[in-house]
Amino acid sequence: MHHRPSVFKACVFLFAASASLASVVQAADSKLDDVLKRGHLIVGTGSTNAPWHFQGADGKLQGFDIDIGRIVAKGLFNDPSKVEFVVQSSDARIPNLLTNKVDMSCQFITVTASRAQQVAFTLPYYREGVGLLLPNNSKYKEIEDLQAGGDGVTVAVLQNVYAEELVHQALPKAKVDQYDSVDLMYQAVNSGRADAAATDQSSVKYLMVQNPGRYRSPTYAWSPQTYACAVKRGDQDWLNFVNTALHEAMTGVEFPTYKASFKQWFGVDLPEPAIGFPVEFK
Repeated sequence: MHHRPSVFKACVFLFAASASLASVVQAADSKLDDVLKRGHLIVGTGSTNAPWHFQGADGKLQGFDIDIGRIVAKGLFNDPSKVEFVVQSSDARIPNLLTNKVDMSCQFITVTASRAQQVAFTLPYYREGVGLLLPNNSKYKEIEDLQAGGDGVTVAVLQNVYAEELVHQALPKAKVDQYDSVDLMYQAVNSGRADAAATDQSSVKYLMVQNPGRYRSPTYAWSPQTYACAVKRGDQDWLNFVNTALHEAMTGVEFPTYKASFKQWFGVDLPEPAIGFPVEFK
């Protein structure tokens, strides 16, 4: 009878040790370990949306999302080419993660609280917004000039139930012409039927890179939304790794790669990260 408490304690200890061991084994089953063993990263992305993900003249995928995938691959294997891109539709970005068809999705995914209930979002790697594309010889320079133009300003925008409201957030009195394709929207600007086109600022910047001297854009942009990659929920090790790779691309050792990509696709020279006190805590 006197030994029973000790036996009971021993059983409790063994149970706790087993539980601890199980948690260690479970932690070792991270996607990080699986990817390293496999020898290459699998990234879900698109193929039809420049400057994010599209096929070049050689048929190979290129764009800012593609470069982000290569940055993570380099972090894993010190080789940016060790990545397989799975082309997927926009509505497959989350399902392909949940069914383990891809290790991460990087496809200009807008972060929302609703989506965050289904997937885990990484650090943001871009902040999108609505910008204005104007002919280079436009008499309007900045947003204040367009606002002063009142209803004499015509803005082309892609047809959408919220299109007029979106334009009027920045230009309350402007006339809004809606078009059912992006090409028609830009043609309206090129022909002078519209004074400006309102579209994703990334698209505005890319068009200016592709057509130097033809277009210009006011510095003002509005309606911000965050772009991040997504991974399957419940794997903190994998999320931590991807976050580390992205963080150091934007602020640390891989910054030259991120900076070169940003310049290539958006025509913007990013300032060097400040040396000294970490920018994250300012």
